[in-house]
Formats: sequence, C-alpha cells, structure tokens
Amino acid sequence: MAQRERTVQFDIRLTLPDSIAREAEAGGFLRPEVLSTLLREAVRKRRVDRLFEAADRLAAVPLSSLNEAEVEAELQAVRASRRSLFA
Repeated sequence: MAQRERTVQFDIRLTLPDSIAREAEAGGFLRPEVLSTLLREAVRKRRVDRLFEAADRLAAVPLSSLNEAEVEAELQAVRASRRSLFA
C-alpha cells in the first residue's frame, strides 16, 4: 500500500492581467487541486530536463579519458543536482 505524502499549506497571492485571471478562473485553473497538478507537472518536467542536461554533459566528456574518480565525480554531481530538487 502506498504511503500518503505529507502535505504543506501555502497561501499564495497572484497578480495577473485581468484577461488571464478571468480565463484561468473560467477554466478552473485556480482551484487548489488543479494548481497542485500544474505544479507537480512543472516539477516533474524540471527533473526530466535536469536529467537530460546531466546526460548531455556526460555525453560531452570523452569516455576514453574518464578514470574511476571522474566517473564518481560525475555521479556525485548528478546526485547533488537531484537532491537540490527536494531542498
């Protein structure tokens, strides 16, 4: 059974152009569950983007010149990047 994630409550004040605010409200985008979904997707996209950026950096390194210490340094950099997502 999946463990339920702890939630945190934020009070957010948005300043939007009137036309965007009306359209967002009419489309239901300002409801808490919709905003939560939008934020979750934005965070997921950022994680994926960072993963591909790390893969691109790693692909740019000539593999024949990587020694064990350099491989470990790259792994640590990726792990640090992932940890920063949750900080």
